[in-house]
Amino acid sequence: MINTVIFDIGGVLVDFDWEGFMRRLFPGREELITELDAAVWGNRRWDRLDAGDEPEEVFASIIAHAPNREKELRQVFANVGDTLRKRPSTPVWIKDVKSRGYRVLYLSNYSRYVMKCNPDVLDFLPLLDGGVFSCDVREIKPDRRIYEIITEKYNLVPSECVFIDDVERNVEAGKNFGFHAIQFVTLKQAQEDLNKLLEAK
Repeated sequence: MINTVIFDIGGVLVDFDWEGFMRRLFPGREELITELDAAVWGNRRWDRLDAGDEPEEVFASIIAHAPNREKELRQVFANVGDTLRKRPSTPVWIKDVKSRGYRVLYLSNYSRYVMKCNPDVLDFLPLLDGGVFSCDVREIKPDRRIYEIITEKYNLVPSECVFIDDVERNVEAGKNFGFHAIQFVTLKQAQEDLNKLLEAK
């Protein structure tokens, strides 16, 4: 029987719009954006920030892959909080799931640096029953260890949990770990998929 729902945050409980952010920051400069994207995301460099590494160490590694773009990369780092925006539906969704008797947790790849850049976007956290941020445990999705950590911390049985994430590889890792898992594509789809699971179980 399912007793716990585990939400990802970015892309599920809050909007995460990297492409829109980059186009607002550098309008009409598509070649530059492509170059910066490769420096930031290549070889999972940004993941090290989510895993709790020191920001300046991560930034130095990123800049090393595009040293001629340090000025623009520094603009990205300084304004990265603008990638995230609140979803009015989030508190309503959390309260609805809790009102049906389920424990609600979060499991998110997230850095303290980004939290400091935009703390207000997480104002729904007190509604949840707890959770795990990757930066606090120095493990990131889709690595198996972070799924083990949340189950150990909250004494969960994977088959009694639903995990919702927008990233396919994280969803697949959750399934392989033993969670019921849903890939978030749209709010309506994810809510319907969750309701079907909860009604069936």
